[in-house]
Amino acid sequence: MNKECLKELKPVDEYFFNQKEPYQSIMLYVRRVILNTLPEVTERYTHRIPFYNINKKPLIYLNILKGKDYVDVAFVHGILLEKEFPILRNDRNGKQVRSVQLKSIEDLNQENFEELLYAASELVKKSKRPWHM
Repeated sequence: MNKECLKELKPVDEYFFNQKEPYQSIMLYVRRVILNTLPEVTERYTHRIPFYNINKKPLIYLNILKGKDYVDVAFVHGILLEKEFPILRNDRNGKQVRSVQLKSIEDLNQENFEELLYAASELVKKSKRPWHM
């Protein structure tokens, strides 16, 4: 993509297109699944990474952690979902965020991921605060 095209992109699009492969393809795929599964979600570029919000409350963010070789798909209310969805990990010892780590598109079971998205969105819709803790 040339620099002229990048000037016209939204910051979140620019973020994706500036990623190296395979991260770019993984993130664009996850983005498409999120937006197709949860049409009510709002995509924002916050804290220099893509966030997906429902009712202005954070649901998920995508990130590439320094020194790691995967895309981190982080669920803000993940602690409440980890028993039902064992794919969620707490590698960073966070209080509430749990993540799905993807080294390739093939690592994502789309059907299970969609179920996780629905469950996470219901939690966020019911919560009175943007963050669980």
